[in-house]
Parts: sequence; C-alpha cells; structure tokens
Amino acid sequence: MAHSSITDPMRPQFTPLSGEKRYLKPSVFWGIRQSFPRWLSLTIMAASLAVPLTLWAMLSYAQLVPPLFLPTPTAVLQAGYSMLMEDNLLTDIWVSCARVAGGFLLAAVVGVPIGWAMGTFNSMESLFVPIVGTVRYMPVAAFVPLIVIWVGLGEEAKVLIIFLGVVLYNAMMVADAVKFIPNDMINVAYTMGANRWEVLTKVILPATFPSVLDTLRVNISGAWNYLVIAELVAAQSGLGFKILQAQRFLQTEKVLFCIAIIGLIGLLLDYSLKWLSAWLTPWADQSRS
Repeated sequence: MAHSSITDPMRPQFTPLSGEKRYLKPSVFWGIRQSFPRWLSLTIMAASLAVPLTLWAMLSYAQLVPPLFLPTPTAVLQAGYSMLMEDNLLTDIWVSCARVAGGFLLAAVVGVPIGWAMGTFNSMESLFVPIVGTVRYMPVAAFVPLIVIWVGLGEEAKVLIIFLGVVLYNAMMVADAVKFIPNDMINVAYTMGANRWEVLTKVILPATFPSVLDTLRVNISGAWNYLVIAELVAAQSGLGFKILQAQRFLQTEKVLFCIAIIGLIGLLLDYSLKWLSAWLTPWADQSRS
C-alpha cells in the first residue's frame, strides 16, 4: 500500500535529531531551581537596596527634585528622630501593630476554615463562592460609612476594616490550595479504610498546611495596606494617622519615615513567618518564596 504524502495536522511533528548531542550549558545566574551561591545572593540583595537608595540620595542632595516632593535621607532620619523623641511614635507603632494583629488574626480564624470547606466540599463551594466571589471585588473603603453606623467609631471599626480587606482572600487562596491535592491521594486514603473525617484531618489539612502559612504570610501585607484606611475612622494615634497628619502639613519627610517603618515591620514579619513555616512544616519545599 502506498503511503499518503499528506501530513496529518493532528499528528505531532518532530525535527530529526542530528548526530551530535546537545547538552544544556550550565548557568549559575539563570539556573532553574538549582543551587545558588550564598555570596552572590547576598550581593544581589545588597545591590537591590543600594541602587534605589543611591539614586534617591543623588536626586535629593543635588536638589534635582524639590524637597517637598523628595526630601533628603538626612531630613527623613531627622524627622524620624524627632517623632520618636517628641511625638510618641513608639506608641503609634504599638497601636497600629495591635490593630493589624486583631484584624488579621480574625481574618485567619474565619477565612482559613471557609477556604478549607470550599476546597473540600462541593456543597460548601456552591454556598460560599457566590458571596466570596462577589464581595471581594467591592472596595473596602466604600463600606467605611456603613461600618461606622454598624459598630461606631471605636477600635472595633478599625479592626473590622482590616478584617474585611483580608478575610476573603484568605478563603479563596486556601480553597485553591485544597484543589491542588491530587485526587489519587484522597482515593488511596478511602481505599485504606479512612472515613471522611480522617481524610479531612489526616490528608487534606496536613497537605495544605504549608500553603495556608504561605497564604497568611502573603496576605498580612494586605492587612498593613488597609491600615491607613482603617485609621481614617476617627483615629487619634497610629502610623496611618501620623501619615495623614503629616500629609495635611506637607511634611513629606515624616510621611516617608512612617512608610519606611511599616516596610521594616513587614519585612520582619515576612522573615518571621518564613522561619515559622520552615519550623512547623519541615517536610514542605522550603525553596518556595
């Protein structure tokens, strides 16, 4: 039988291999999930901080940008020292940390179980997805007038704003983590005689626990982002309050110092949660970011 010369468009086409073998060239800088020299990692990290700081210093000290828009690093440090010594900035830092902790922990207690339920049970997914999928697109700032009416102007309102800004993202990300568990793992548990409760507690929860910790580590930054909105509600203290107060008087150096404090706190929290994740889940892939 003569072979047809027409190529089947659905059949994968392969380029014939030549006689010479091709090897992947080693690369330190562009290696995909390969070991990376510690000294080079530290050098890149230092450069990523030094370059923008150097550019800031050059632009500000040379007065290429007006001080109102970009004060010098010296002016920012002097403003920070003045705030620490004279304006009770440490109290403001403590108050903001307490508000973020309250809203974030409440969002974790509510959002994580909802995410587990949504990812595990189709019935719970049908129940929560219409609400979660709709409300998470609504701006939290638009709820501020209603929150004031519901709970007043006290600390409850500020904690509730941070809670609403984070809780739904916790739920969605945890639900996605549950769905990444292979069905074969669950079927094997059933085959070995596990019931639904044992599958949930001995398969699903341990398998998703590292992802839950990563979700909380990512979303705590959202809690700090909503802090300024929360401290719009009749606040008399806090870093967000200090930023808004300095903005009214065009004190850019104080604004930058408060922003830097929030960034430093966030960096410490991020590394602390990474350490906690490595300690609590030694079986997980610790190379994840």
